[in-house]
Amino acid sequence: MTVEIGQLIVWLITGALAGYLAGLLVRRRGFGTVGNIVIGLLGALLGGLLFQLLNIRISNLPTFTFSLADLIVAFIGAVVLILVIGLVARRQ
Repeated sequence: MTVEIGQLIVWLITGALAGYLAGLLVRRRGFGTVGNIVIGLLGALLGGLLFQLLNIRISNLPTFTFSLADLIVAFIGAVVLILVIGLVARRQ
């Protein structure tokens, strides 16, 4: 699998945006640039798995250089990730 530099940049921007928006929703603030990217990318993976397991498909959304559907999935996954991390951190 080869990843072009342009696609990598789109992934990083999408991850940063998803992580930032999820941080705003759950914590009322972001995690910083690197934290937003990490949370967003991990959220994209988690969201993709959840959507696949639940057989949820997002279609009929506009696709630009990045997919709005991918951003939505990454955002939802990032929110779930933040909530799970918060629950685990409280138990310790």
